[in-house]
Amino acid sequence: MISKNIIGLSLASLSLLAANSHAAEFRLPAFETTKLPNGLTVYLMERHDVPLIAVRAVVKAGAVSDAANAGLANLTGDALLLGSSKYDKKTLDQTFDFRGGRIGSTTTTESTSLNADFASADVDVLLPIFADAMLRPVFEAEEFGKLRSRTVDELKQAKESPRNVVQAYYRSMLFGSGAYANPVSGTVTSVTALQPQDAKKFHQSYYRPENAALVIVGDFKPSTMRAQLTSLFGAWKATTAAPAIAANGKVEADKARVWLVNKSDAAETTFVFGGKGIARNDPDYVPLQVLNTILGGRFTSWLNDELRVNSGLTYGAGSSFSPLSETGSFAVTSFTATPKTEAALALATKTYQRLWDKGIDAATLESAKAYVKGQFPPRFETNQQLAGLLGDMFVARVGREQIDHFMRDVDGLNVDKAKQLVDKHFPRNKLQMVLIGKAESIRGIAANYGEVTELDITASGFAPGAK
Repeated sequence: MISKNIIGLSLASLSLLAANSHAAEFRLPAFETTKLPNGLTVYLMERHDVPLIAVRAVVKAGAVSDAANAGLANLTGDALLLGSSKYDKKTLDQTFDFRGGRIGSTTTTESTSLNADFASADVDVLLPIFADAMLRPVFEAEEFGKLRSRTVDELKQAKESPRNVVQAYYRSMLFGSGAYANPVSGTVTSVTALQPQDAKKFHQSYYRPENAALVIVGDFKPSTMRAQLTSLFGAWKATTAAPAIAANGKVEADKARVWLVNKSDAAETTFVFGGKGIARNDPDYVPLQVLNTILGGRFTSWLNDELRVNSGLTYGAGSSFSPLSETGSFAVTSFTATPKTEAALALATKTYQRLWDKGIDAATLESAKAYVKGQFPPRFETNQQLAGLLGDMFVARVGREQIDHFMRDVDGLNVDKAKQLVDKHFPRNKLQMVLIGKAESIRGIAANYGEVTELDITASGFAPGAK
């Protein structure tokens, strides 16, 4: 008699093989890339499986473009939804809501996008509203003031939870005076000072067709959509000179440093450490996703196993590369109760050092490769996900070959190459660390990891000297 366990294992193996076979066939769906005469890049991806359309207008204008006005790109992006020349805020909101559509904005370090999705039958009604919000926002003073006040309140509230702001401190530490250090949401002081005219000027400077892309994914006829887009966006022209690119992606890590951010009432210590990462279009981007999966990219990773499962020092630990168009960062992250800070930091750094002390064996590597291949296709199933991917590819200058060759590049990773990539890309020396917690309890621990600079979380900014 055949054991039920053996049958179960056989079925599981067949399922895994089937999943991997399906994953190996994944290719980015066909799409058309064109440019309008005014320089606007347009991506059109037809998908007729459901009668829905996702639209994304992406502008290369994120926190790196804020200059001295931290949070300006983010506030400008949010203010696109406050009303335009033809549609006030109430009309915009009610029209999308009535038809079951959604519209919103997202700002990152390097870009701002206006995003919408709706039924394909509603394109003639909702796409013109979307276009007017993108091209002709009015930044009405009263609504802008309400938005600014809400944003300031959110910034104040965020610092009540160190996990919400630790990455902002970390980026500020890594990039110093460079534009990549700018906090996306700004600071209480900087956002409080922003006025409607600041957003209007920012929009005039950066929202220009040659600096933007329009992505349409879903159920549409290409010829009809091209005509609609030309009608709505074809007359878009910049009215000011192109702004200079001020971003500096150099990571300042000439020595091991620790920023100790005091939160006097903290019962936990939140920590991040790491250093320079990679750009999004780096040729090693794909295999590094596999290696990071082993270290801290899944529940069964080394970091989570050691700090959560085996020792009970935390409820979660992980690591990640955060790539940008010109640069990037790498970080190990976790949190622990204040009395356990020393043990948790020691174990986290020891586990990280395992990349070099023991390396990655073949069985562990194969497990991670199978996991990554299984996770990859579901990330790009919906219209919204695909529109987001194409927008990100535009900003970071990533070709479709990185997506189409993902499975090949994963399969090509072996133990020897893994060691080479670890040595090349994972920061090993002069680590940069941020600790947020009760300074008087962890000051001595911080000194073990580098030159300590003390800050207070009640300061409005994320760098030394912020008030």
